[in-house]
Amino acid sequence: MPALIQHPGFSELELRCVEEKLVCRESQVSMLLSIFGEPQQYSYPSVFIYGHAATGKSFVTQTLLREHQLPHALLNCVECSTSRLLFEHILNQLCAHSPSPDNEFSSHTRCDSFNDFIRLYRQLADLQQQKSTTYIVLDRAEALRDMDANLLSGFLRLQELVGGNVTVIFLSEIVWDKFRLNTGCFEPLIICFPDYSKAELQQILSLDHHPDYSADLYASYINILLGVFYSVCRDLKELRHLAALNFTKFCEPLVKGEAKESDTHRLWRNIEPHLKKAMQTVYLREISRSQWEEMQRKEGELHLKGLSAHAHVELPYYSKFLLIAAYLASFNPARADKRFFLKHHGKIKKTNFLKKHEKTSNHLLGPKPFPLDRLLAIFYSIVDSRVAPTANIFSQISSLVVLQLLALVGHDDQLNSPKYKCAVSFDFIRAIAR
Repeated sequence: MPALIQHPGFSELELRCVEEKLVCRESQVSMLLSIFGEPQQYSYPSVFIYGHAATGKSFVTQTLLREHQLPHALLNCVECSTSRLLFEHILNQLCAHSPSPDNEFSSHTRCDSFNDFIRLYRQLADLQQQKSTTYIVLDRAEALRDMDANLLSGFLRLQELVGGNVTVIFLSEIVWDKFRLNTGCFEPLIICFPDYSKAELQQILSLDHHPDYSADLYASYINILLGVFYSVCRDLKELRHLAALNFTKFCEPLVKGEAKESDTHRLWRNIEPHLKKAMQTVYLREISRSQWEEMQRKEGELHLKGLSAHAHVELPYYSKFLLIAAYLASFNPARADKRFFLKHHGKIKKTNFLKKHEKTSNHLLGPKPFPLDRLLAIFYSIVDSRVAPTANIFSQISSLVVLQLLALVGHDDQLNSPKYKCAVSFDFIRAIAR
């Protein structure tokens, strides 16, 4: 790990403490420390820091300001719906005022415009007689573009307008080119926080190792996790959540005494299906960690008993075939029916058989509507015995709609043939087919 710069404004102990907390961001930390300089020196008027989500922008900036006890105000622009709230939040933090029931949740002072903010800031600076640089950190700064027209350009030149030692730091997930005003503005100093590489993610995530297990075991677990999720997810927060969510399942063979920490192949076979299932809910946060563990436990019990998760669903014999036919009609293109369901369909070219939009997995695009006659045609082709189109068959279709296993699309009138969609998952259909 490269050492941080030895800056005269900060002690060696402070730099070592920062180095331990801010892993894999040494170059960005060094650049920010050089910009901060000595506390009494004038810093650069405005700094623009950009990078994707979970790349350490807010954490690095906040840690440096707090560790070195530099006067600052840090707020999220998304939480401030108006410019008045933005100004008052900044002034509240700079004068250590906290809205509470004692003061009826009021701000330190009312501030309606940018001119009022400059005047009040000067009064506050004269009152505190603080010579060190004051830092105003505006997270999610892209929200400033939707506020008053003079707000962004005013913050970029705030040091000049107030005539004091103040630096404004903008944190954003989009590049500076999306901020530039047509009328021109002061250009800030730009710092990029790139995405973490796979090796850096491995190093950061391995720091969260469980105290009951060795660091090498947790490092190998993180390596397996990144091998599955790195291609679809680079978000450090999401990966940390997934690591905590699935570690209990990874250690199950160790708890039961079925494997040792060196049996990586056995541990991998145990965790692989659960990681693939977790990949379906990346970024969604559909359930909490405790709910996920409870669901895993119940599925394990069902698997031991030899029961299907859908064993409680009981349908009439032909309703099952109708549901399978509906699934096939929803997720297969209509032009493929002849090839799939006729024995003598003739020769069909293998090249360019499907259209360009049909090459995308229909499981990602969702079910497509289909007419009633197509449903019945597929149904008659997959049922072994000959079935007459009686009222019994049509009533079972209506029952599937009532059970919300099929969805009726469009108006149910006499002129147009009704259309349906299949509303069940692949796992449900596979359990029915078995």
